[in-house]
Amino acid sequence: MHQKLELQFGSERVATGIRGPEQVMEVWTSKSGDWTMVVTYATGTSCIVAMGQDWFTHAKDDPARG
Repeated sequence: MHQKLELQFGSERVATGIRGPEQVMEVWTSKSGDWTMVVTYATGTSCIVAMGQDWFTHAKDDPARG
């Protein structure tokens, strides 16, 4: 699945998190703003659980120094 997301859709993994003892969640995004959420189980099986458009990453604002 990773190869397909990278090569066919031009996506890269931007976030990963653990969802319980046997699942890993990943968010993949492309430069066009498309996004895909993937869950991978301890068995090695991966499934796309959601897809969408217009993904935006928000930068953390640093307070002004003065």
